[in-house]
Amino acid sequence: MEPTAAGQAAANGAVHLIDKCAAYQNFIGKAFCHGGVVMWIIAFIGLCTAFLIVNRMMALQKLTVDKINIQENLFTMILRGDIRQAIAFCDSRPTPLTNTLKAGLVQTMNRRPDEEVQVAMDASVLRETPHLEGWVSFLAVFGNIGVLVGLMGTIIGLIVAFGGVAEADAATKAAKLSQGISEALNCTAFGLIVAIIAVVAYGFFQVRIGRAIADMQESSMTLMNLVCANREKIKD
Repeated sequence: MEPTAAGQAAANGAVHLIDKCAAYQNFIGKAFCHGGVVMWIIAFIGLCTAFLIVNRMMALQKLTVDKINIQENLFTMILRGDIRQAIAFCDSRPTPLTNTLKAGLVQTMNRRPDEEVQVAMDASVLRETPHLEGWVSFLAVFGNIGVLVGLMGTIIGLIVAFGGVAEADAATKAAKLSQGISEALNCTAFGLIVAIIAVVAYGFFQVRIGRAIADMQESSMTLMNLVCANREKIKD
């Protein structure tokens, strides 16, 4: 049977794509090329995920401090009754932890009741928590979207593969089928890679943020107990 014009054009297109992808020397480049248009969407999601991971890593490095070191320096000043120096110490290291302790110290210096001191620190924890969390929740969103977009690429690739085989002549069936299946499998693989990275990073940041919040709450309670026991030492 003579190949039809449409079938010949499809074959030429498949051969051209194969030749173009063969120009890439590495496996990732070839796989990306074979993935089709959907692969660009997955790449965009991957770039957003990478940017968010780097951004949160840098932010948490600045926003978290050694709790033990802070407590040793700060509580020594409180035991001496030097609340002003303790506040200045917190101002020199502006982080969610020191800001929370500073909120309680300010109320203590103003001779406010213990309840108001604790309420001030609790309110500070609520204020500082969004600074720690940032856009971390979007990592979970990117993980889900990565899987869904990869699945969409898989479906599109299979539609192209079997739709092309149904319309193509015998000479082009193999090229169309291999092109469609390659697009489907590569989209699945890249979508899962992006999703795995996003979900693992989300879990990692959740643990770090949870520890930072726990440090703020624990330090605020320790400070409250220290203030209650040493109110008579506080200097004006």
